[in-house]
Amino acid sequence: MNLFDLTGKTAIIIGGNSTLGGTMAVGLAEHGADVAIVGRNQEKSEAVAKRIEEVGGRAKCFSADATSAEDLQRVLAEVLEWTGRADVLMNCPGMNSTTPFFELSMEEWDNIMNVNLKSVVLACQIFGKHMVEKGEGGSIINISSVSSEPPLSKVFTYSASKAAVNNVTKYLAREFAPARVRVNAIIPGFFPAEQNRKILSPERTESIMRHTPMNRFGDAEELQGAAVYLASDKASSFVTGTLLRVDGGFGAITI
Repeated sequence: MNLFDLTGKTAIIIGGNSTLGGTMAVGLAEHGADVAIVGRNQEKSEAVAKRIEEVGGRAKCFSADATSAEDLQRVLAEVLEWTGRADVLMNCPGMNSTTPFFELSMEEWDNIMNVNLKSVVLACQIFGKHMVEKGEGGSIINISSVSSEPPLSKVFTYSASKAAVNNVTKYLAREFAPARVRVNAIIPGFFPAEQNRKILSPERTESIMRHTPMNRFGDAEELQGAAVYLASDKASSFVTGTLLRVDGGFGAITI
């Protein structure tokens, strides 16, 4: 048995045109999944689709605002028209900010919460409902962050949003379990993605390295194994409600 064979599965990657989301999308495609890349930036989505095609996979781009229920309903219908299936949902939109707490406006708070949390809830409602009603099981993978437990300095709203993602993950794991729809989260450590480069000063980088036993940043490809594992209903059939760390040991050290 090939535990990691995703042939015949359709994976919907919301935020699949991002640095980490796109790389995980390629990993799922390499293991046989048809991949729906969902995002607002079509140029970036098409670049990911091209990478997938170069490794022999199949992908299609879908334009949507991840915070719009109407857009996500449309994407579900379009994906079903494309392959007839929706087996794996990965939620990886992300917005960050270094605004100090006393300077934080509620407009910025709402924007970050909408992208990081509301999008996850909406996608789980829409795609999760389809999986539950279809009765064939499924896998939902939410992308959390090491800032979720405990929070990181300088990223207050981001940390709060990712802590909520962890809670949503565990809640829905219990809610969807009778329908064999598994809900898990990946907690990435520090990867040089676009959204966190702006806060990686030399001093911050030094602090991160002191708290990362492997003493380096992660490469985006190092998230592919976790994504494929959680997507596979063979490899992780009894895994739900889990927060899987891929962080170089960051969560295993305090001082």
